[in-house]
This record gives sequence, structure tokens and C-alpha cells, in this order.
Amino acid sequence: MHASTVRTLLVRGMLAGLIAGLFAFAVAYVGGEPSVDGSIAVEEAQAAQEAAHAGHGGEEAEEEEVVSRSAQSTFGLATGVLVYGVALGGVAALAFSFALGRVGRFSPRATAALTAAAAFTTVYLVPFLKYPATPPAVGNPDTIGKRTTLFFLMILLSVLLGVAAVILGRRLAPRLGNWNASLVAGFGFVLVTGVAFAVLPANDDAVKAGFPAKLLWEFRLASLGVQVVLWVVFAVVFGFLAQKALAARTAGAEPPARVEVPAAG
Repeated sequence: MHASTVRTLLVRGMLAGLIAGLFAFAVAYVGGEPSVDGSIAVEEAQAAQEAAHAGHGGEEAEEEEVVSRSAQSTFGLATGVLVYGVALGGVAALAFSFALGRVGRFSPRATAALTAAAAFTTVYLVPFLKYPATPPAVGNPDTIGKRTTLFFLMILLSVLLGVAAVILGRRLAPRLGNWNASLVAGFGFVLVTGVAFAVLPANDDAVKAGFPAKLLWEFRLASLGVQVVLWVVFAVVFGFLAQKALAARTAGAEPPARVEVPAAG
């Protein structure tokens, strides 16, 4: 694939990521922010109880917020989600450029859907199953560095295992056929991922004791929904844009039709 084509796909991937980010922001704001507000309220109530038991009785002045909660839940959330969508859209577009024609004779739209599904599974779903998201101000602040390291380690491991599964499937395809090779590679991915889940330490202190289980479940469900919407919208939009861009370049690369001119009699 020519560098100019990759550049075109990269721009379209970032644009698709931006559009997907808009939809993801809507889901995060409507479905996720209420649980975040609830977790902050729980944290504040616990802090007030601890202060009362310590004899302070609320005499200590509250720390002034550098950024208001309303700004965090609107402009801050939108900025974070949109930047996240654009960045992942660019990376996914590069992965699409590499995968097109190498993972099977799929159309650009189908390849975009497969790329998005693979990215969602390896970058988010697998790490989420091992280390699910937690609302802010819930975990132990002394272990946040450890928990962050474990989460990114799980992402790296999941991506490497996904790449290894694709390579294994391609090598087994000539002997087993595409379907059977895909099943074997998928089973190997699940098996090794399960071993990693058992070996890696758990985040037992990720959630404080007594935190409402319903609120935690709502936050995690909203986090999963944001990612699902992000990747589904990206797959649809980028698949359309990539199909259109590649079709235009293919048509432009075709040599002009020859016109037969009858010889003069």
C-alpha cells in the first residue's frame, strides 16, 4: 500500500474516531456521570463521618476545587473522550492498513469491522475483565500506581496475545482451512489469557469496603457501554470512508480504456 494511501486512511481514521468520540461522549455523560456523582457523594459522606469521629466536627475548611465539577463533567469529559477517540482512530486506521488483504479476502468495510472488534477486545475488553473500571475517589490512593501498572501490563499482554493469535491462524490456515485455523487460534488466545488472569495479581483494594455494589455496577456498565459505542460507530464510519477512498484510488489507478479506431479504407 502506497504511503499516500496510508496517509489518507490515517486522516479518515482520525475523523471517524472524532465522530465516534461524539457518540461516546453522549453515552458517558448520560449513563456514566450520574454514577460518578454518586461515588463522589459516597466519598464525601465517608469523609464527613471520619472527620466527625475524629472530633473535627466539620470545622476544617473544604479544599477549593481548581476545576468545578460541572466543567469536569462537560468540557473536561468531552475533551478527554474526543482526544481518546481521535488517537485510537488513528492507531486503528494504521492497523487496518496493515491488515487489509492480509487477514483474508475481506472488503474494506468488513476489514474495518474486524479491526475494530479486535481492537475493542484486546485493548479494552480483556483488560476490563481482569481489572474492571472503578469510579473516582473509590480505591486506595496509596496503591493507584500499582493498579495503573497492572492495568497497562494487561493491555500490553492482551495486544501481544492477539497479534500472536492472528499469526498462528495465518500459519495454520493452509493446513486446516481458514475456519478451523481461526477456531484454533481463538481457543489458544482464550487459553493463554485465562492463564494470565490466574497468574497476575488481583486488585483487591481497588474498591473500598462498604461502597454500594449497585453504584459500582452502574459505573462499570456505563464504562463498557462507552467503549462499545465508540468502536461500533468507528467501525461503521471508518468502513464507509475507507471503502469510498480505496474505491476512488482504484478507479483513478486504472489505465484509460483503449479505443479501437478502424483503419481507413
